[in-house]
Amino acid sequence: MLQEEKLVPVPMPVVNKPGGGGGVALAYLQQRKGDPYTVAVYSPPLLLINLTGQTKLSFKDTTPIAMLISDYGAFAVPKNSPYKTINDVMNALKKDPKSVKIGGLSSPGSMDHVQFLIVAKAAGVKDLAQIPYIAFQEGQHLAALLGGHIDLLSTGLAEVQGPMLSGDIRVLALSRPEPYADGPFKEVPTLRQAGINAEFINWRGLFGPPEMPDYAVKYLEEKLAQMEKTKLWDEVCRTNGWDKSFMPSSDFKAFLARTNDEYKEVLKAIGFYKGE
Repeated sequence: MLQEEKLVPVPMPVVNKPGGGGGVALAYLQQRKGDPYTVAVYSPPLLLINLTGQTKLSFKDTTPIAMLISDYGAFAVPKNSPYKTINDVMNALKKDPKSVKIGGLSSPGSMDHVQFLIVAKAAGVKDLAQIPYIAFQEGQHLAALLGGHIDLLSTGLAEVQGPMLSGDIRVLALSRPEPYADGPFKEVPTLRQAGINAEFINWRGLFGPPEMPDYAVKYLEEKLAQMEKTKLWDEVCRTNGWDKSFMPSSDFKAFLARTNDEYKEVLKAIGFYKGE
């Protein structure tokens, strides 16, 4: 986008550093300490891989540049499920935390698991560690849901849109703070509309290596703010169902600190927190 809009005059090649839920890329950033020309894209696993002990590195070992977008979680059941609302699920879990099997695409203690636990905690469910969670590979999750191997799928909007529109599944609630005014999810209630005071934002932002020079942060922050106002960015966000959530560096740092504390509390409740 920065190149297409001619906001940045130099090429911005993409290099993938897969592995460790983002841990490999985070270690690579440490090797680029002080470099003004290296930028990484991150989302909630940046916090989670540190809190669950997969790496000693954290968001504090990066330079947050700007938050760009928000995506959200969805909680889906088969069309013939006895659970008609998200509160039906929570009431069942209050009676017996082992009674509802939850599935997701992320590993235990990571995003799909944590977003459901945040909801359960806000709804007053005790013994969060007793709630069964099963992680699936891409492609297996819907078959497991439709086949009755799990009772509820906790995942992102993109994963449920197709089967929801075809009528194979029902989405009980979204983790978005506000309801959609239009689009495929406009009839689906938010958690708050269901009376559960919770949200889960799958934020995406850009980060530099540790000790990235202030002038580089300022330059990128300004260019991203300009990009965020373009029609082309509006189209990309609308196509992907993203909310524009631009947040400059200082605000983004404060957001990350607050969010990190929230994740920590949930992970402590299920025994996954490996911090000091």
